[in-house]
Amino acid sequence: MARTVKRGRSAPEPAEPKHGGANLDRFLGLAIRNERQRQQLTISDIAERTDLSRGMLSKIENGQASMSLDSLSRVANALGVSVATLFRDLESKEGGAQHIKAGTGMEVVRRGTRRGHTYHLLAYDRGPKKIFEPFLISMDDQSEVFPVFEHPGTEYIYMLTGKLEYRHGKETYVLEPGDSLTFDGAVPHGPERLIKLPIRFLSIFIYSE
Repeated sequence: MARTVKRGRSAPEPAEPKHGGANLDRFLGLAIRNERQRQQLTISDIAERTDLSRGMLSKIENGQASMSLDSLSRVANALGVSVATLFRDLESKEGGAQHIKAGTGMEVVRRGTRRGHTYHLLAYDRGPKKIFEPFLISMDDQSEVFPVFEHPGTEYIYMLTGKLEYRHGKETYVLEPGDSLTFDGAVPHGPERLIKLPIRFLSIFIYSE
């Protein structure tokens, strides 16, 4: 049922109750500015469409003024979006992803590996406890002799290019592009035979609690 609000002649326009106070003002201001700039509109364009002053719109975008529901609706209409669209990221958590550009992963030397066998670490643990380690492993030397590896946790391998025979315990597996292998890292394992070079595969170590 629609709600009717009575206004006195000199009373200010009622403001919609705010969630988070100034934080909400800043959030809405940033959402409006981002949408306006995405559409390549100026503050003057929005002012003409809403009958709000450029000064007021500037304050709104900078989080320095609260908006009434009516003003918010007018701004949303001027931008051609719904009010809900301006609130869509309100509950989103702050980002903090770790982005490693191609070719910039830290090169790691593992015991027993020499020429033609490189490990590039694709993510770095930032917490007090190591949870996982993803590597891009490259092999391009047929004469390389490979050691046997053992480590805690689970290892997952996904083949990208090339072909090799991989040993885990008493079993061997031929891996080609698109193949994957998951195994207990505590069981001795490692490349047994390189069949087609160059070889590239992802190796992810997942550590238990």
